[in-house]
Amino acid sequence: MKDYLTLHLRELPYFRALLRAIEARFYKDISLPGPVLDLGCGDGHFASLAFQEPLDMGLDPWWGPIREASTRSSYQDLVCADGDRMPYPSNYFSSAVSNSVLEHIPDLDPVIEEIARVLKPGAPFIFCVPNHRFLDTLSVSNGLDRIRLGGLADLYRGFFNRISRHYNCDSYDVWEERLKKFGFKIEDSWDYFRPAALHILEWGHYFGVPSWVSKLIFGRWILAPTRWNLFLTDRLVRPHYDCDPRSPEGVYSFYKARRIE
Repeated sequence: MKDYLTLHLRELPYFRALLRAIEARFYKDISLPGPVLDLGCGDGHFASLAFQEPLDMGLDPWWGPIREASTRSSYQDLVCADGDRMPYPSNYFSSAVSNSVLEHIPDLDPVIEEIARVLKPGAPFIFCVPNHRFLDTLSVSNGLDRIRLGGLADLYRGFFNRISRHYNCDSYDVWEERLKKFGFKIEDSWDYFRPAALHILEWGHYFGVPSWVSKLIFGRWILAPTRWNLFLTDRLVRPHYDCDPRSPEGVYSFYKARRIE
């Protein structure tokens, strides 16, 4: 079995590597009939590790990530466009994925409507997002709540939501209603990424500053992707990767939906 964690740790900050490695594992047994659309493909790194073959189309609204994705073999074609105005005919794609993207879109309904337009009837739509437990599970704000500093706790939650660029952290019921409105039906879903894993991700935003500096100066998150350099990092995060990440307390949700109209 492919060790997604090691592959991600070589190229990403450890907190992002843990989350993406867990998500990549979920796609292993999912069938995606072509042509496949990746909505919010970013730099193509995730697709290069999560999928055995290049996906048909990667779409992203930013030129920088599109240019970087073009240097990988993740997609047969790439386009820079907004998710609510895709340059494709109706009923064009046979499946679509969107990995940890939809939470970053302020006005989500037009994007879901556009996904429905470009997908064929019966096409699967696979995506994952943080859910309604995300903010309530953050360690710093929960610590502030315990010492009765609720105001500061709320300020911290707002701060962390801003640096995470989250606009939608919704429950299953909200997603079910949203998808139903545009002709989708949820066929399966599960929550994943336990609170302890979220705390690693949360603190990784601060301890990962050296990786950010490295990316800014050298264009690489990890300067020395060797076993000796990543040994302690691997020991820190691997227990959260090796265990079953699915949990009723999970702060992310994975959805398998299908266009039914």
